Parts: sequence; structure tokens; C-alpha cells
Amino acid sequence: SYGMNSIRRDDCQKDSALDWCYPKSPMSRLSVEQIRFFNAHQVAHLATVDNNKQPHVVPTCFALSDNHCYLSIDEKPKRVGPTELKRIRNIKINPSVALVIDRYSNDWSRLGYLLVQGRSRVLEKGREHALAVQLLKERYKPYQSMDLEARPIIAIDITNVVSWGNLNITND
Repeated sequence: SYGMNSIRRDDCQKDSALDWCYPKSPMSRLSVEQIRFFNAHQVAHLATVDNNKQPHVVPTCFALSDNHCYLSIDEKPKRVGPTELKRIRNIKINPSVALVIDRYSNDWSRLGYLLVQGRSRVLEKGREHALAVQLLKERYKPYQSMDLEARPIIAIDITNVVSWGNLNITND
């Protein structure tokens, strides 16, 4: 199962600090603190690798569901079609990816990041694609008017999570 029921509100624990629902799954690879940090941020950076072993990093919007992270290929202008983007081509060559969510501050006691590693897949239709679209539209207001249903979604099956620094979100 790919967390298909994870967005049912009765399957979630409410986080009053964020007014956000996070999964109760006992198998989650992320701690509650990591989930809160993840959901408190709007931008992550996706790292892929091409067939010449050259890294490629792009900022991205994301939504979390259990041990899966979904990344949009939205309608912002791009030089090529959605399936021809370098990140999509790289994933088809090598599905191992990393996603970084970080916080910088001049107060270095506030520095923190999550490094999420996993196996990626490109979703173009189906139940999991519909779940990802719903999660992304709930999370990002501009997506509510976009036709994400007709666009590919990157799914990351999280295999490892590394965190460092201060993940406290009370002052974000």
C-alpha cells in the first residue's frame, strides 16, 4: 500500500502547532519532529543523477504521506514538456534520489535540515497519482487552479532520513 488512506482525517493525528494532519503509521521512517519540520517548509531541493553521474538539483514543491513524498511538475513555464524535464529523464535512468528540506538563519542555533533518500517513480495516472494531486492541491493554493491531474507527479518511496540541527518549528 502506498498510503492510500493516509489523508483520511480519522487516520491522522492533528498537529495543533501547524494545523496539519500527519500520519499515525507506526512504520513511519520519520519522527513526529521530522514530520513537523517537513510540513513547516514550502520548498525542498531534489537531487537526481544523470547517466554521466552528474548531479542535478532543483527546487520543488512537495507533499508528504506516510513514507512517501510527492513532487509536482506544475504549469509554471518550462523550456521542454513535463516528461522531457531533466529530473524526469534522470529518474528513468536512476531512480535513487535525495530531497533536502533546510532552514538557514544567521542565528546558527536555528540551523537545521532533513535529508530524505529514496527510490523515485513517475506517476502519470491511477489512484496514487490522484492522492498525490489531492495532497499537493491542499498544500499549495496556486495548485488549486492548475490541472495537475494531467501532469506527471514524482513519487519518492522514502528509504532513509537523516536530520541535523534544530528542527524545532515554534519560531518559524
